[in-house]
Amino acid sequence: MPRGSSPKRERQYEHIKESAEQRGESTKRAREIASRTVNKLRARSGESKTASRTSTQGKSPSQRGGQRSHSGSPGPTYDQLYGEAKRRNIEGRSSMNKAQLKQTRGK
Repeated sequence: MPRGSSPKRERQYEHIKESAEQRGESTKRAREIASRTVNKLRARSGESKTASRTSTQGKSPSQRGGQRSHSGSPGPTYDQLYGEAKRRNIEGRSSMNKAQLKQTRGK
């Protein structure tokens, strides 16, 4: 945290850092996440001397909530599809690719 940061921002930094570490991030990555988040919050509230346009416009970090970090579930894996085909005793499953195994699910 920059010198002169408010106690509130210090608490936010520690809380974000601890949360990231609990999620399994490395200490270095947790510090980076916390620093970037708190710096963006400081810029949005006018507490920093300089701020980029992306820091002051758009969604706040709490509203965004990791939107860019995950695009959603891509569906079952090849191994899951193969296991399902094996349980259903689908013939020719060993030579099928993922798309072909997906097609056998509906049958």
